[in-house]
Amino acid sequence: MTLTRRDFLKSITAAGATVAASRWAAGAENAPLVPGSSSETVNVAIIGAGAQGRILLESAKNIPGIQFKAVCDVWDYSQQYAGNFLMKHGHKVNVYEDYREMLDKEKDLHAVIVASPDWMHAEHANACMQAERHVYCEKEMSNTLEKARTMVETSRSTKKLLQIGHQRRSNPRYIHAFNKLIRDTNLLGRVTHANAQWNRSKSDDIGWPKKYALSTERLSKYGYSSMHEFRNWRWFKKFGGGPIVDLGSHQIDLFSWVFGSNPKSVIASGGVDFYTTHEWYDNVMCIFEYDTPKGVSRAFYQVLTTTSNGGFKETFMGENGNIVISEVPPVGNTATQEAQNKATGNPEEDLKYGRSDWELYVKQGLLGSTRTPIRPVATKNTNVDARVSAQLEGYPLPIELAKPAHQPHLENFFDAIRLGTKLNCPGEIGYETAVAVLACNEAVRTNQKIEFKPSQFTI
Repeated sequence: MTLTRRDFLKSITAAGATVAASRWAAGAENAPLVPGSSSETVNVAIIGAGAQGRILLESAKNIPGIQFKAVCDVWDYSQQYAGNFLMKHGHKVNVYEDYREMLDKEKDLHAVIVASPDWMHAEHANACMQAERHVYCEKEMSNTLEKARTMVETSRSTKKLLQIGHQRRSNPRYIHAFNKLIRDTNLLGRVTHANAQWNRSKSDDIGWPKKYALSTERLSKYGYSSMHEFRNWRWFKKFGGGPIVDLGSHQIDLFSWVFGSNPKSVIASGGVDFYTTHEWYDNVMCIFEYDTPKGVSRAFYQVLTTTSNGGFKETFMGENGNIVISEVPPVGNTATQEAQNKATGNPEEDLKYGRSDWELYVKQGLLGSTRTPIRPVATKNTNVDARVSAQLEGYPLPIELAKPAHQPHLENFFDAIRLGTKLNCPGEIGYETAVAVLACNEAVRTNQKIEFKPSQFTI
């Protein structure tokens, strides 16, 4: 029987519902963590209502059964913005400056979203879990591995959920591409290389409304020397990890997902070459090496902050084909078959050389049917010599995400609280990514290859 795309999606939904129901009935370890029925409202607060916090609020407001109770931020401007936004969407919230006061007064909270600057993630997340609240924490877990490690330890000791905000882990397009096509179907064969990038245009430092400037005393209380430092914390070593951490961790995390292993080494080059008033490197290029079940694979990653050329996307290259994917589908949404892997119609030859007919995957709903040319064929005005490998049309990925990019990851977190669903990015996975990503800055600083030991990725 041919499985249509609609049937395929229905089967996934039904399977997920069955698993959730069985956990509920059996009272398993992953049973619902909110007392009462599985439909009970989850009461939520947010710490950090800046740019990233607002993105998460925008995503969370669409999720049924979520009630925001509180907003916490050290800046009046962000307090007012988030409070007004949530009240506009039906959430009556209390506003706090001090997270400790919030945790003490808000007795009925089930969960807290932590979207404060990286250097405060561990303090905020640990305090919330110790106060019996589950935590969704933005990536990077922390700007140091020592603090990131404490978050996992606290989650284990308190038995509270800790979801790290690598949201692609819950994106149905990525789940389909990586788990269904690359892993289950083995569409690409052995994946030998990966290439990812995040390129952004030149931008000025972030300013602020002058009438909302924090006093020197208040800035000092929270560890900042100026409003410039407070607003542009990502560029300072005390507070963040620079663009390779801020942007790169999303995509470097994908390498381990696809290769099924953590890296064994990384080399990197970068520098403060353009924004001379910043502490962190404004560009980094690095190469990771992985030991996979099928052999050694390598992945190149670059983050640039002076050009938007190519945007942000990821490419996974295998012996039989390639997948280009991006969180923004117009930038990357294609599976391309290598010409030498295309079925010839001779069953014996095709079987001998492992050739396949990708049209069968189209019929099964695993690939889209509207193909697009990846590389133009030779015409009378162009010449392609023997050095150029022929490429075929690209098949689109058939899964769409008609939601904000962070919403499925938040849904996974809240489903874990209510239904006992498995987290897609628990603290242990977030920590593994932090080990790999933070090493890039160290590799740039020392100008040396960094070799990893497997024990470095475990707690």
